Amino acid sequence: MIRINNEISLQDWEMTESFVRASGPGGQNVNKVATAVELRFEAARSPALAPAVKSRLKRLAGRRWTKDGAIILQCDETRSQQRNREIVRERLAELVRKALVAPKRRIATKPTRGSIKRRLDAKKQRGALKETRGKIDPD
Repeated sequence: MIRINNEISLQDWEMTESFVRASGPGGQNVNKVATAVELRFEAARSPALAPAVKSRLKRLAGRRWTKDGAIILQCDETRSQQRNREIVRERLAELVRKALVAPKRRIATKPTRGSIKRRLDAKKQRGALKETRGKIDPD
């Protein structure tokens, strides 16, 4: 079980871990021991997450989100399988925490009368400058 906050925790049945051989550090050990972890979290079927959180999670996960609504995270950073498990679980928890935060709604604002006047004056000045750049008469 992964605890996200006081209200939300992800159950073990929602996640499956598989272990594969990792590239990278490990010496001869790397050819014998499956230390890389692949965590699959069934986000679309999770009862702990609200629909709005699931949609934000889908956007945050990007290409790690599969067609059947699962998130797949991988880790092969360390030589220890246990440490890789901890890292990938923390990444999942952090991803869900980010999805819990609802973005602030943008409040549409109107430019002030002064800023509109300054913008138009600057445009007129620039246009007047360009107007003086004409072709020179050969007279």
